[in-house]
Amino acid sequence: MKRPVLAANWKMNNGPTAASSFMDVFIPAYHPRTDRTIIIFPPAVSLPVVAAATVGRSDVLPGIQNIHWAEKGAFTGEISASMARDAGAQVALVGHSERRHIFGDTDINCAKRCHAAAKAHIAFMLCVGETIEQREAGETESLVTKQLREGLSQTPNLISTEFLLAYEPVWAIGTGLTASPADASAIQSLLRSQLRQMIGTRADEIPILYGGSVNSGNAASLLATDDIDGLLVGGASVEASSWLAIAQT
Repeated sequence: MKRPVLAANWKMNNGPTAASSFMDVFIPAYHPRTDRTIIIFPPAVSLPVVAAATVGRSDVLPGIQNIHWAEKGAFTGEISASMARDAGAQVALVGHSERRHIFGDTDINCAKRCHAAAKAHIAFMLCVGETIEQREAGETESLVTKQLREGLSQTPNLISTEFLLAYEPVWAIGTGLTASPADASAIQSLLRSQLRQMIGTRADEIPILYGGSVNSGNAASLLATDDIDGLLVGGASVEASSWLAIAQT
């Protein structure tokens, strides 16, 4: 994927009708570019709409917000990686803080999801990040290192697997607070260093994004920071005009 990678996480917003209206505005206005990659993570019910709108656009990739690790079975309400791929997903979001802290995703479950995505031949974006309590206790570095290493522990052939990382401090998500560029850069650098220990120089090819109250007003300064390869955007990505401004940063 070309850097910067700019990812829109719509969360539980934009059903199929709203998604169609969004794409009708965004795709004609966002002209193909070769210097960056755009990823859109809609709710699962809107994935086919986004996938259809991005046909022929190698610079705009449809994604899915969550997958189950099993290929099929009695898991009511869940979606497998192969189903997501069949619906058009090219990237799976794994371990978003809301999945961890609201729905109880563990590092082991995230590892299973990463493995499932790789097995289904779709890329995955593993998210890591700390709460304010963990940050104030000085646990940030040890925590994100654990999340990274355990999250990737079940994926074989990491050197050839397509994946991304996203650092999203939980205390900065939807709060209006944003990690300073220096603080974000320090954690991105730590993650890169850990990756180098795991997969050698291939680590330098892996995009590491920042997420946490990103908007059109701070996107440029974050992207200008060393070690930040892109942005994972929540609320500011739900409206087409706001997302267009960030995608063109």
